[in-house]
Amino acid sequence: MRVADFTFELPDSLIARHPLAERRSSRLLTLDGPTGALAHRQFTDLLEHLRPGDLMVFNNTRVIPARLFG
Repeated sequence: MRVADFTFELPDSLIARHPLAERRSSRLLTLDGPTGALAHRQFTDLLEHLRPGDLMVFNNTRVIPARLFG
């Protein structure tokens, strides 16, 4: 992996400033492993992508409002 692999344009308009009032409507980006196809879904579609034996890991850490300059 190279650092350049993580360089991309991200318009400010795509950065969520506040959570949605109805959290179920949150967007979800899915990746089909065998084909590599990306798809834009909603969080309510999550169960369609899970199979028996899958493991879900939840990150409930908080983000501090800070920047690091180097």
